[in-house]
Amino acid sequence: MPGAAPAAKPRATEQSRPARTRDAEPRPYSARQPKSATPDSRQAPARGIQIDGNKRNTETRDRQSRGNPERQQSERQQSERRQPEPGRDERSPFQRRAAQAHAKDPAQGRDTPRRGGKARDGFEQGSFNQDRASNPMFAPKPVASQPDLPRLSKRMAELGLCSRREADEWIVNGWVKVDGAVVDTLGTRISPDANIEVSKQAQQHQSEIVTILLNKPVGYVSGQAEDGYEPAIVLIHPDNQWEEDPVDKVFQRGFLKGLAPAGRLDIDSTGLLVLTQDGRVARQLIGEDSTTEKEYLVRVEGELSEQGMRKLNHGLSLDGVELKPAKVSWQNEDQLRFVLREGRKRQIRRMCELVGLHVVGLKRVRIGSVTLGKLPPGQWRYLRQGERF
Repeated sequence: MPGAAPAAKPRATEQSRPARTRDAEPRPYSARQPKSATPDSRQAPARGIQIDGNKRNTETRDRQSRGNPERQQSERQQSERRQPEPGRDERSPFQRRAAQAHAKDPAQGRDTPRRGGKARDGFEQGSFNQDRASNPMFAPKPVASQPDLPRLSKRMAELGLCSRREADEWIVNGWVKVDGAVVDTLGTRISPDANIEVSKQAQQHQSEIVTILLNKPVGYVSGQAEDGYEPAIVLIHPDNQWEEDPVDKVFQRGFLKGLAPAGRLDIDSTGLLVLTQDGRVARQLIGEDSTTEKEYLVRVEGELSEQGMRKLNHGLSLDGVELKPAKVSWQNEDQLRFVLREGRKRQIRRMCELVGLHVVGLKRVRIGSVTLGKLPPGQWRYLRQGERF
């Protein structure tokens, strides 16, 4: 009947399907083809079958260039440019060097491995000469021609010209003359009577370094930070400079470079602390042969006998080493005055413990001829031009 809907196709059931017996042969693999098996089909290939993508791309380009003369001409030009020029070597420099080495010696076609390798790579097992008599690697260090003479840097430090580190820097820069000749070799030995001269560049470099005097408060360590306490150098900034500092010098961040404490003060101690870039100052204050006096005011608790006072002045030992003579006297009823020429760790506190005293306060008021004066706690000033320790 026209306009009527087509009758629905009956669904196949188990009864309507033909039964497949075990003797039925399966279809061959060639018969299992997709519905559309044309070359241009983009259907994914079956597992285990690979399709040459380059070939498919070439066929696509050829099909697109048909009937397009301009595109065909452009492709021909590109193909001609890709062709190497006659007589031109298209190899990389590394490939050319490898080919040249192989032409000279086939065994050296590859770089010989530095550590281990195989014979096919051109590796040859080496032998190390373990004979100490013939191998120069075992030769002893050369002995100085004049070992009894002092080194130039050490002699300059002894004369107070600079520190050893500064001396090495000046020597390398050619700023030092010995008997009129420039010496720029480190380790040079000279006669103790030799005449040493430094250039103006060295003097100018030395004039730019600074020495700072700080009144260290309680709670700061002299050197590097430890146990959560900050180093005293953190107090060196423009906000803490003493308003009455007589030195008219603008603070620069470069002053902090190489600035180190010349001596120590305990966390619980206060008073004068010297921080310097000048190696001469450091050598004078904390060198092995330093004899600079350091004066302290020490508040104590306990009873001190006459014998104990004599021991404080001379007769005590710390860590098995006898202490140098000191000057100890009463400043007032509960305060002692100490003048020392050495600086052992916690020396004054340990000395007082040996004679039955307990230190409750310690303040350093003088180093050499430089005094703390009116410098407030936590503030600093420059060492003046004419001040000497």
